[in-house]
Amino acid sequence: MIHSTAIVDSSAKIGADVKIGPYSVIGADVEIGDGTEVGPHVVINGPTTIGKNNRIFQFASVGEECQDKKYAGEPTTLVIGDNNVIREACTLHRGTVQDNGTTIIGSNNLFMVNVHVAHDCIVGDHCILANDTNLAGHVKIGDYAILGGATQVHQFCSIGAHAMCGTGTVVLKDIPAYIMAQGYPAGPHGINSEGLKRRGFSKDSILRLRKAYKVLYRQSLTLAEALEELETLAADNDAVALLTDSLKAATRGIIR
Repeated sequence: MIHSTAIVDSSAKIGADVKIGPYSVIGADVEIGDGTEVGPHVVINGPTTIGKNNRIFQFASVGEECQDKKYAGEPTTLVIGDNNVIREACTLHRGTVQDNGTTIIGSNNLFMVNVHVAHDCIVGDHCILANDTNLAGHVKIGDYAILGGATQVHQFCSIGAHAMCGTGTVVLKDIPAYIMAQGYPAGPHGINSEGLKRRGFSKDSILRLRKAYKVLYRQSLTLAEALEELETLAADNDAVALLTDSLKAATRGIIR
């Protein structure tokens, strides 16, 4: 159902059972998948592709031009997966040609009130970004990451899968997978063990990750030295291998 006061560009592709609320504006080159609900006073600009069964609340701005001063009107994109909840006043921007030209958001994520996702970010699946969280450009967020309210993430930083940031955390370096972080600047505070239990990680995997944390943060080793020891723990355990992979991929250094 499209409300009579909504404005939908003739080039927009609207799937089955899509709802578009009063006074919302759907621009050119926007594709909205089946079952998605767009609330009132939402603006979606393209090129933007939105998957199935998303819910976008009032006053959200989706697929707008980025705030990078280098942006000169190039046809960059925003791609959003399925089953996401995008709450009030969120802003999700398209990419830049200085990167891969696309901002990518996965599926089953929750973006709470006033979250900002800047150009060229990549957000995985099953993430939670709480109120007033801001991702600067080129940020990468792994699957199942949780960012507490007002988390601020510096450009080009990565936050690994299953990591968790406390309220008001300022992220200036990469956060490895599974790590709980807090503070300004963010510092490590253990493994996200409770989250891993809820997601069905085995006791052995959690125990190995705790050992890996001690190697990484309690033995005064350089990152290269810690990685050498972690390779043994990761040899036959995919969970620890994910941690070592996130360490090897770090480009801004990791929080220590």
